[in-house]
Amino acid sequence: MIFLRAAQREFTQNAVAVFVALFAILISTVLIRLLGQAAGGRVPADAVLALIGFGAIAQMPVVLSLTVFIAILMSLSRCYRDSEMVVWFSSGLPLTAWMRPVLRFAVPVVVVIAAMSLFVAPWAQKKSVEYKEQLNNRDDVSRVAPGMFRESSGGERVFFVEALSGEEGRVRNVFASSMQHGRLGVMVAAQGHMEVDASGNRFVVLENGRRYEGTPGTPSYRVMEFERYQIRMESKEASGGPRQPKTLTLPALLKDPDKRNQAELLGRIGTPLLAIMLALLAIPLSFVNPRAGRTNNLILAVLVYLIYSNALSVCQAWVGQGRLRFEVALVVPHLIMLGVLALLFYKRLSVFARWRRT
Repeated sequence: MIFLRAAQREFTQNAVAVFVALFAILISTVLIRLLGQAAGGRVPADAVLALIGFGAIAQMPVVLSLTVFIAILMSLSRCYRDSEMVVWFSSGLPLTAWMRPVLRFAVPVVVVIAAMSLFVAPWAQKKSVEYKEQLNNRDDVSRVAPGMFRESSGGERVFFVEALSGEEGRVRNVFASSMQHGRLGVMVAAQGHMEVDASGNRFVVLENGRRYEGTPGTPSYRVMEFERYQIRMESKEASGGPRQPKTLTLPALLKDPDKRNQAELLGRIGTPLLAIMLALLAIPLSFVNPRAGRTNNLILAVLVYLIYSNALSVCQAWVGQGRLRFEVALVVPHLIMLGVLALLFYKRLSVFARWRRT
C-alpha cells in the first residue's frame, strides 16, 4: 500500500508538471495563430484575449489526454531506471498489477475529459463562433478607436481619430478616406461626432474640415472646405448561417444524425477512449533497458500516440464522407489498439518468447 500511494503521488506530481508545460505550449500556439489572423484583419484585435480562452477550453481534452499518458510513462520509466521495478517483480507481482494504480489515477481524469469533450468543448466552440460573428457584425462606427487606423467592414473607408473630446461621443482631429466611383476622397476635420436621424440611420458628422478628391495616378483633384459633412454608416446584417457540427450540443448531434454530425460525435466519444487506452499503453511502453538508450521508449510512445490519434482522425473523416460506417469507426481502431496493448504486455511478460532467445 505504501508503494502504491507513492506511485499515485508521483503520477500526480508529474501530471501537474506536464500539464503546465503543455498548457503553456497550447496558449502560445493559439496566441501566435490569432495574432497572425488579427494582423491580417480576419480577427478583430480586441477579440484575441477572449478567443484565446475559448480555444484553450476547446483543446483541453487533448491536453489532458497527453498529460495522463506522459505522466504515467515518466513515472514508470523512472521506476525502471532506478531499479524499483526489480523490487516490484521480486515481490512476486507481475507487470499487469500496475493496471490497478494506473486506472485509479487515470479514470477520474478520463471522466473530466469525457465531460469536456462532450459538453464543455462544444460550448467553447459555439461561444467562439458567436463572439466572432458579434464583432464582425458591428457597424463601422463601433470599429473606430482613438489613435488607431480602422478599416470599414467593406474595405471602402479608413478612419482615424486622434483623441476623444471632453464631450461624450465627440472626437478631435479626424481623418477619413473613401473610394467612390474610382475617385479617392480624403477628409480631415477638427472635430466629429455621431448622429442618428428619425429613421434610425447613423451618420458620422465632420466639422470644420477639408475634403481632397481626385483620381489616383492623375494630376486632377479638387479641394473643398466645409463646416459640416455627413457620412452615412451602414450597419451589417447579423449573419445566420448554418452552424458547424463542432458547435452543436450533444442532444443536437443525436437528434440530427447525418454524416457530418456522426463524424463529430465519433470524435467526441473517441477522445476519452483514447485517453484510457493511452494510460494502459504507457505501462508496457515505459520499459527502459539500462544498457540501451533512455529515449527509445519515448520515441516508441510518441509513434504509438501519433499513429493512434491519426487513425482516429482518418476514421472520423471517412465517416463524414460516408466511406465508413459509424459503428465500425467507433469500435475497430480501439480494438486494434487493444490488441497492440495485449501484444506489448505479452512481450514484457513472456520469458520464452522468440525475441527473448534472439
